[in-house]
Amino acid sequence: MNFTDTPTVFIVDDDASVREGMAWLLRTRRLLSESFESAESFLSMLQSNFQDTGNGPSSGQHWPRQAACVLLDVRMPGMSGLALFEQLLSSGMAQAWPVIFLTGHADVPTAVDSVKRGAFDFCEKPFSDNALVDRIEQALHLSQERLTARKEQQRLQSRLLELTERERDVMQLVIEGLPNKLIADQLDISVRTVEVHRARVFDKMEVKSAVELANLMRSLS
Repeated sequence: MNFTDTPTVFIVDDDASVREGMAWLLRTRRLLSESFESAESFLSMLQSNFQDTGNGPSSGQHWPRQAACVLLDVRMPGMSGLALFEQLLSSGMAQAWPVIFLTGHADVPTAVDSVKRGAFDFCEKPFSDNALVDRIEQALHLSQERLTARKEQQRLQSRLLELTERERDVMQLVIEGLPNKLIADQLDISVRTVEVHRARVFDKMEVKSAVELANLMRSLS
C-alpha cells in the first residue's frame, strides 16, 4: 500500500462482514480505513514498508509519518491477534499506531491484560458504534501527538549534532545556571569567548534564554 499523511484505521479481522461493517462505519465519520483478513497479511504490509528496521520502526529511524491506529481481532486463524500484538510491541509500532482489540466476551480478561501491557483499549463484541469510533478518534489523535513529538525530538537531536565540543561544554554549564565568569574560569577561556559560544549555542538550538535551553534539553530525557 502507499502511505499518505491522512490518518488511517487498519482493520485486521478474519471475518469479512466485520471488516466491511467497520469500513462502512468509519466512512460515515469520514475516516479512512484499510482492511486485512489476517495478522500475517498486515505484518507482511509492515515488513514491506519498514524492511530497513525489521518488523517495524524498532530503531526509531523510520517511524511512519502517517497517524494511524489498529483494530485487531483477538482470535484469528493462523497468527492470532495477540501474537501480532506482541510483534507490534517489540517493533515499537504499537507506540506509533495504538492498538484497539476487538474481542468476544470470553476474551475480555486477555484483552484487559493486553491493555496493561500497552494496548490502547479493547471493545467487546457487539460494541457500541459511537463509543468505538470515539475511541478510534482518540487513538488517532494520540498517534499524531506521538509522531509529532518524535519528529521534534529528531529535529532537536539534529541541532545538537551541529554543536562543537566546546559549545557543548558551554551549553552544559549554562544549563547548570553558571554565569559567564564562572564558565570562563572552569573552562579556562575568556569571558568574551564564553559569550560567543553561548550566543552560537542559543542560535543553533533556536532558544533565547538559558531557561528555555534547559527546558528543551529536559525534553530529551
